[in-house]
Amino acid sequence: MSPTPSHPAIDMGEGDAGFILGNGPVGVLLIHGLTGTPTELRRVAQGLADRGCTVYVPTLAGHCGNNDDLQRTVWTDWYESARRTFVGVRQRHAQVFVGGLSMGAVMSMHMAAQHPGEIAGLLLYSTTLRYDGWNMPFVAKFTHFYMMLPFGVHLCRFNEKPPYGIKNPRLRAIVEKQMKEGESSNAGLLTMSGISVRELHRLIAVVKRHMPKVTTPTLVLHSLEDDITSRWNADYVERRLGGPVVKVLLDNCYHMITVDLEYRQVIDLTASFIETRLQGAPRKEIPAQEALANDEMITPDDHPQLA
Repeated sequence: MSPTPSHPAIDMGEGDAGFILGNGPVGVLLIHGLTGTPTELRRVAQGLADRGCTVYVPTLAGHCGNNDDLQRTVWTDWYESARRTFVGVRQRHAQVFVGGLSMGAVMSMHMAAQHPGEIAGLLLYSTTLRYDGWNMPFVAKFTHFYMMLPFGVHLCRFNEKPPYGIKNPRLRAIVEKQMKEGESSNAGLLTMSGISVRELHRLIAVVKRHMPKVTTPTLVLHSLEDDITSRWNADYVERRLGGPVVKVLLDNCYHMITVDLEYRQVIDLTASFIETRLQGAPRKEIPAQEALANDEMITPDDHPQLA
C-alpha cells in the first residue's frame, strides 16, 4: 500500500490485501482469521472509520495465497505481522484498540499480554479456542490429541463446507464462488492443513496460560448459532480474562459475524464500547441475559439480508 499524506508508511503485512480506512484520532487494529483475509473485516472497519476511527487491517504472513504459502509459516510469523502493524499504529495514536475475528481474536489477547497497558480495549469477534460449532465434525473437538501422535499433523485436515460461517444465503453463494475459483485474497482458502491447525493449537496454548494476567477491558461478541465455534468459547474468555468483560451473544448469524446478517450490530456495539472506554465511564461485566434486557441481542427483523 503506497503511503499518503493522511496515512504515513506503515507495515500492513504481505501483499496488497491489507488496508487502512478512516483518518480519526483513535487507532483500531483488526486481525483476520486463520486461512482468512482482511476482506472479512472490511465492513466493520468501514463502519468504525465512519464513526471517527482510523482502522488498520494487515495481512498475516502466509495468507491470501495458497496452502503451500501458509504451511511455510508458523504462528509466530502470523503474530509478528500483526505486531509490526501494532507498533506503527501505537506510534501514531494515543488510544489504540486491538481486535480480530476467530483466530484474530485469540491473537489479540496474546498482543494484550505482550503489551500490557498499551491497548485501550480488546474487540473479540467469534473467538476460536476450539472447533466445536454445530457444523464441525465430532472429531474436530479432539484435534489436539491427534497432534500428540507421530505424524498426527498429517491426519488432520479441515475442508470448508456450507454454510462457510455465513447465514446470509446471497453472501454465502458469493463467497463460495470466490473460494472455488481460488480468489484467496477475497474469500480465503477452502482447506486448512494439519500443519496450520497445529500452529493454531500452539498459539491457543500460549494464550490460555496468560489470559488471567490480561486486564485489558474487553468486548466479546459471539453468535448463538456459530457453526464453527460454540458459545463455550465466549464463556471461557469471559471467565478467564483478568479484566472487565462485556459479552453480547448475537442470534441471527453464524461464525463470520463481521460480514453476516448482524454486521451492523457488530459495528454499533464496537463503536459504543470504544466510546465508553474513551469517556472513562464506569465499566462492568454484562451477562448475556442483561444484554437481552437492554435489546443488545437483535432479531432477524433488525437487519435484512445484505443488498
